[in-house]
Amino acid sequence: MTALGKLEKMYLRFFELLDELAGDWLMGLIARLAFSSVLLAFFLNSAATKLGSGFPGLLIPAAGAYAQILPSVAEAAGYDVSKIALFPHGLIVFAGTYAEILLPLMILLGLFTRGASLAMIGFIAVMTIVDIAFHGVDATTIGMVFDRVQNSPIADQRVLWVVPLIYLALNGAGRFSVDTLLVRWRRQD
Repeated sequence: MTALGKLEKMYLRFFELLDELAGDWLMGLIARLAFSSVLLAFFLNSAATKLGSGFPGLLIPAAGAYAQILPSVAEAAGYDVSKIALFPHGLIVFAGTYAEILLPLMILLGLFTRGASLAMIGFIAVMTIVDIAFHGVDATTIGMVFDRVQNSPIADQRVLWVVPLIYLALNGAGRFSVDTLLVRWRRQD
């Protein structure tokens, strides 16, 4: 065997061992922790700006939620939530506010991970559309993929937000997740 053949064999064996060590658990855990460490606080803090204070205010989206999610509808109603129809606008705001809380927590825990990841990708897409269409962000903030500027808050950052979610939607949360516990529990029945 040539030196190049030996080097190739060592290379292949190294990555086979790495694959064996990582198994089916490491990447799902890393994807969930990466997404959560970067964005969990962001989404929970954003949701907090949409809710009232005290009980039952913490359960009901406030005027700020309407202003952030449906700015033109809120403005047309003079920011008086009682003048905004429950269907469809109230339901959109309620769903958007609670998706911002529940989806990131579900991803962190690995609970219904594939569906939560797909829903979070949709949420980020809608959030992006609202930011661009209704909040009047400038071209620098929007950015463009494959340009020389790597830090635009929308194009560049949100592409990176979605990458671990795509992995999770395709592959699931991995062994260390509530999903795995639920599968084990169902098998015991």
